[in-house]
Amino acid sequence: MDCLLSVFLICLALGAVVGFMAGLLGIGGGLIMVPSLLYILPSAGIHSAQLPHIAIATSLAAIILTSISSARAHHLRGNVPWPLLKTMLPGIMLGALTSGFIAEQISATTLQQGFAIFVVLMSIQMAYPFKTESNRHLPSAPVLFVVAALAAMIAGLMGIGGGVLLVPFLIFFGVKMRYAIGFSAATGLLISLSGSLGYIIAGFNAPELPYGTLGFIYLPALLGLVMTSVLMAPVGVKVASTWPTPVLKKVFALLLLCVGFKLIMT
Repeated sequence: MDCLLSVFLICLALGAVVGFMAGLLGIGGGLIMVPSLLYILPSAGIHSAQLPHIAIATSLAAIILTSISSARAHHLRGNVPWPLLKTMLPGIMLGALTSGFIAEQISATTLQQGFAIFVVLMSIQMAYPFKTESNRHLPSAPVLFVVAALAAMIAGLMGIGGGVLLVPFLIFFGVKMRYAIGFSAATGLLISLSGSLGYIIAGFNAPELPYGTLGFIYLPALLGLVMTSVLMAPVGVKVASTWPTPVLKKVFALLLLCVGFKLIMT
């Protein structure tokens, strides 16, 4: 019980940081939550051979609530291209749902190394973002299905919403920035919902899971994360108008780079 309470209290603080940084820098919370949980859970006495699976699944579940408010806000501003979302929806649902079952087949070490490499790549993308809109046309529906499935599967495996993958793709093919971000917000909700369901089902019979898990999702950590991240995200958005966010984003990218290399060497 002491472990559960410790994790809950620590994740209350972590959730505040995640929400604030997500609102301030416009980043997905998964890039902060997953590596943080990989360090927090063992230090609080939670030891499991499935620790990377637990951290990724818990991060994905925590994204659900933050994605709801973000998707709603973009919908009210008319930023969600619903016809495009309808076309890519089957691929998104399939890729996200299968991510939990795929993760179950991957060893904890391999999954952590894969996440670490992903963090390094995303830190580079964050420091030097791809923002050039073009006149290219979107690919055919079958190609969009494959892209959506792959992006959602990778997002589910890494415990993120998927925006860092889908936004550059859509912009490359001529989608305006605000529509690409609105699309990302809506798909983040779908990926987190479907991916979380996949991790719950896949983790039912997984060995060596700590008390307090629902599948691979660690509920005390999830509760702490969502209670404060939802409250602090709007604060980060307000502060973003006065703080030098481009500079801060590059500093944060450098921090992510260090975290990624640290996880690779662990």
